[in-house]
Amino acid sequence: MTSPSSATARDRLIVLLGTPGAGKGTQAKRLAERYGIPHLSTGDMLREARAKGSELGKKVATIMDSGHLVSDDIVSALIDERLGDGSTARGAVFDGYPRTATQADSLSGMLARHGRKIDRAILVDVPDAEVERRIVGRRICKSCQTPYHIEFKPPKVAGVCDLDQGELIQRPDDSVEKVRTRLGAYHAERMVEYYDAKGILTRVDGLGAFDQVFSRLVAAVDA
Repeated sequence: MTSPSSATARDRLIVLLGTPGAGKGTQAKRLAERYGIPHLSTGDMLREARAKGSELGKKVATIMDSGHLVSDDIVSALIDERLGDGSTARGAVFDGYPRTATQADSLSGMLARHGRKIDRAILVDVPDAEVERRIVGRRICKSCQTPYHIEFKPPKVAGVCDLDQGELIQRPDDSVEKVRTRLGAYHAERMVEYYDAKGILTRVDGLGAFDQVFSRLVAAVDA
């Protein structure tokens, strides 16, 4: 893998787009490592803020403990904090944010105040049918939590964990109905069209081996 020091030193503010199950979270972490820039995942940032116990973190903790969704204003405040603390001076990979046009407009405004803008948005493009195949086929051992997949990582005996002979189950969120609902919600936000209209969208084929997809992403970033 190319080290961060050998990558071209220029501002890379990248929004990584993709459906649930497209693999963008794992790829985002690897891109961040390659270029020596932060991986800004809203889920991770919320957990970090909570752990720090700052005033903003206390607000996050209260909201999360109540079972409510954290508002756009608070998520934007967390992002703005990172943009101003120097950690993103060489760039960042945004993963899971922005999810909506409202969040994207807010991000553009925050960046403009810092004299910056998104370098490019990259879509990890995986057909819905393949996403469904990947997620619906997941199974997990009810007792030891070892993950399997009925096609890609099947157990030796159908429905039985190789390690402790526990029952393999499907998580509720991995059902066909839940997956289709999540896909519908993702497409309804039209973030691909949002960045395409701005002329900064690159589509990358998300099918194939993990390393193949990563190579395509690196080529898109470096283009």
